[in-house]
Amino acid sequence: MKNKFLFTFLILAILMSCTNNNDDIPDQITDNNNNNNNDTITNNNEDSASWLIPIKEVKDGGPGKDGIPSIDNPKFVDASTADFLNFNDLVIGIIDGDEIKAYPHLILDWHEIVNDEINQKFVSISYCPLTGTAFGWRSNSGGKKSTFGVSGLLYNTNLILYDRNTNSNWSQLKLQCVNGPLIKSKPSVVSVVETNWGTWKKLYPNTKVMTLETGFDRDYEFYPYGDYKTNQNLFLFTATPSNNALPNKERVFTIIDGNEAKVYQFNKFNNGNVIKDVFGGINYLVVGNGSIINAFELTLEYRNLNFEYAFNDSEIFFKDNENNKWSIFGEALEGPRKGQQLNKPKSVVSFWFAIAAFYPDPKIF
Repeated sequence: MKNKFLFTFLILAILMSCTNNNDDIPDQITDNNNNNNNDTITNNNEDSASWLIPIKEVKDGGPGKDGIPSIDNPKFVDASTADFLNFNDLVIGIIDGDEIKAYPHLILDWHEIVNDEINQKFVSISYCPLTGTAFGWRSNSGGKKSTFGVSGLLYNTNLILYDRNTNSNWSQLKLQCVNGPLIKSKPSVVSVVETNWGTWKKLYPNTKVMTLETGFDRDYEFYPYGDYKTNQNLFLFTATPSNNALPNKERVFTIIDGNEAKVYQFNKFNNGNVIKDVFGGINYLVVGNGSIINAFELTLEYRNLNFEYAFNDSEIFFKDNENNKWSIFGEALEGPRKGQQLNKPKSVVSFWFAIAAFYPDPKIF
């Protein structure tokens, strides 16, 4: 109980003092002005290592390394017994083979990283509550199995993870190792979707759900960041550049292609919609409703199909003119193409301001 109150006090202190602390950087980060102005980091008297991101923009999040503890041994319950979730509670959903799992935001708000195994494959789910971004990627670093933890550092308000194999730092939304022995490496991304619990349970009633029995003393009914999600002007740290094309905290779906991004607003999908689009010379299919969106690359063999929204409280989410019926993950569940899988681009649901900071001047559909 004591740890819970200390953590809550820390979050409230950050919220109250955020306007004064945006220029703070952690003690171990220094700007070496005598070395051609190269930004460096010194850790435990080891040799300085370069960063791929401006070192002055790396911020100390407050709790310190592993001060926000990852969940390394998650427990799960059946959907029918997950009475701690309401219809509109957001979850991160993943499927691999016959295994279906959901990770609630109300737990991830407090832990940010879950190191798990699904269908005998190790996966790390990361969620940054300050940017509203979630990714799944293979739990390996340097070709070896690893767990990931919260570094305590932020870049553009976004989570920096570290891998426990090499102590390298990884920018979540940049999708790249930005410091350490594995610098410039990129993670192997695993397909996940973000939606509310009610929609996910309709899609996958047999899903397992990460339980509140995490081994930590947290009040998961309490959101630790006050009105952060709804206050358009409340920021704990700066993110630049800014862009006022959309409200800062609007949740958007984004396709990421290298250093470019294209954004799709949920309100364009409110009643269910299927959009064919071209971005960066690649043909895409974007499908969704007001609660969930996903996107797929339309390679030549699928480009001439006509798709339509078909979600009716089952796993089938859209269909085509050949009578193929597809899941939200782009798998053909019925029809002549049964078993085929549409290619998934890198994509994420995020607060608008974060996409604008990481991918300046993103296109908006």
